[in-house]
Amino acid sequence: MSTTRPPRQQAPVLTCDSHFHIFGPYDQYPLDAGRSYTPPAALVPLYLAMAEAVGIGRMVVVQASVYGTRNEVTLDAVRQFGLHRARAVAVIDDSFAPAALRRMHEAGVRGVRFNMVSGNGTPEDQLEALARRLEPLGWHIQVYAEGDKLEAVAPQLAKLPVEVVIDHCGGVKAALGTAHPQFAALLRLLDSGRAWIKLSSYRASSAGAPWTDVAPNVRALAAAAPERCVWGTDWPHPGMDPVPEAGVLFDQFVEWVPDTAVRQRILVDNPARLYGF
Repeated sequence: MSTTRPPRQQAPVLTCDSHFHIFGPYDQYPLDAGRSYTPPAALVPLYLAMAEAVGIGRMVVVQASVYGTRNEVTLDAVRQFGLHRARAVAVIDDSFAPAALRRMHEAGVRGVRFNMVSGNGTPEDQLEALARRLEPLGWHIQVYAEGDKLEAVAPQLAKLPVEVVIDHCGGVKAALGTAHPQFAALLRLLDSGRAWIKLSSYRASSAGAPWTDVAPNVRALAAAAPERCVWGTDWPHPGMDPVPEAGVLFDQFVEWVPDTAVRQRILVDNPARLYGF
């Protein structure tokens, strides 16, 4: 049973949670030995209870680093949710054959994540080669990086032959301010027209709970590229203490992006285009 309270404002029909993880059941999907953390189980029924409370109608399961390149838990979650409302972002390396990628596409995969924070995934030196392999599938590259790392790799990302989706507001800490070179690099990447940004924001907080110091970052990103922003809960919020509540996170998003038409784009229209709903 979800303890998430409904947000104060009703979510639009077909609101998409573009970033969350499923962990377990561990007797069926054991964690990878190379992981950097060990999360509690977070199963499909509990996610669905949260999604119902918030008003989420579509969902994108993101393969977490604790599973490495073994995507079975993520693909099974999409199967349980149903392709009518779910997609996935997988983690692969250059050992995956074209036939395997086609099967993953049929199972709902639309992107590949490069985790430059937690590791235990795709080697960074495979970035360009894998992007070329993903281009015929229409997949994107998703990047999780801290702000300094993102600034360093942004020129490389802008040259990839596929679109790029940046996690967690680009990892630029709120205390640095939106005039900082890291944030400027993020905006330049968005200006390239090939990059998207996930407005799952609290990991960019410098102040901690209730994570409201990220408001200027979210407002600036939504103003800069309203057609290439998506929103996500980051449920079950691995590593966070206290654990955020998705209903509160949605209320914050509504407060920081007050324009109804822009919110509709970010919550419904943009993810439908990016993930192929």
